[in-house]
Amino acid sequence: MKLFRKLHLWLSVPFGLVITILCFTGAILVFEREVTELSQPHLYKVKALGEEAMPLEELISLASEHIAPDAAITGVTITDDPKRTYQLHLSNPQRASIYVDQYSGEVLGQSKRLPLFSTTLKLHRWLMGSPRAEDGGIAIGKLIVGISTIMFVFVLISGAVIWWPRNRQMLKNRLSIKWSKGCKRLLYDLHVAGGIYAIVVLLALSLTGLTWSFSWYRGGFYKVFGSEVVERSKSKSKSITAGAQSEAVEFAKWQSVYEELAARDSSYAKITISNGTAQQYHDKWGNQRAADSYTFEPATGEIIKHIPYAQSDKAKKIGGWIHSIHLGTWGGIFSRIVTFLAALLGASLPLTGYYFWFKRLYKRHSAKREG
Repeated sequence: MKLFRKLHLWLSVPFGLVITILCFTGAILVFEREVTELSQPHLYKVKALGEEAMPLEELISLASEHIAPDAAITGVTITDDPKRTYQLHLSNPQRASIYVDQYSGEVLGQSKRLPLFSTTLKLHRWLMGSPRAEDGGIAIGKLIVGISTIMFVFVLISGAVIWWPRNRQMLKNRLSIKWSKGCKRLLYDLHVAGGIYAIVVLLALSLTGLTWSFSWYRGGFYKVFGSEVVERSKSKSKSITAGAQSEAVEFAKWQSVYEELAARDSSYAKITISNGTAQQYHDKWGNQRAADSYTFEPATGEIIKHIPYAQSDKAKKIGGWIHSIHLGTWGGIFSRIVTFLAALLGASLPLTGYYFWFKRLYKRHSAKREG
């Protein structure tokens, strides 16, 4: 037990502030989508419901007049909510989208990450540094984040060992938070009991977050679940130029593909269509990237291949689960609230730990001075 107490203390002291930053910024990012949509409602909601949405080919033709010359429309996402706008995906800049009113054809604007969340993400992943080192290695900020996260795992485990009660009465005391016993007692209970309440979620966030920090860890993580990491191809995928007459047929069949997929399963949450492929997502608990995949002939719209999610690649499933658990999206609003609260508790643990450590050092110093 003495060993675990020392381990808990001497790992917390040097890495505590970084852990607080990671947990606090992670908590902020949990509700990024909701905050973004509240701040830019005109992008995500149509002004008025129409009788029928415009055909995709016509919408894309109108939207192509409002994008940069070096950009191209590469896909569309349609949700099951008739009040939500259509999202058109662009090839340049990377991962950018524009939103269109499917009833009027009006281009409403391009989505942009709010400055608050851009800064928070940089702080969370790289401590405001660069995501990549100039020599191609791991950047210092990313390295510190990764090492601190590993240390946090050991801090949490050692904390659980120290917390473990020897009898039922001690268990009751260590699980209770006394709100009316003064500030000092409250901080102690939040550190001891609060840490235990949040430990499972914090371990899940740490262990999944490390897959973005170290390639060796990511490879090992996937192997534990019986798969190999599939790295993203660095080669640029073929772009679809909306203004080119020779490519117009590529969009012409997207409408029929969408209608067929919607008719096959009306319980979909959203459908994403791109050049020759489509994904149908469902709003269920679990992997939020789970989707049935389709391949279709661009010239005719004929579905030539269907891979249900249950039969999809294992690496793709693991990647989706990592993303869903780390962002807290696996259980809808319930899991995000739990993740948010656990992250806030995680941010407070080093601070309350520092408080009691400094109090102890001060008491020792005072006793030596008096003696």
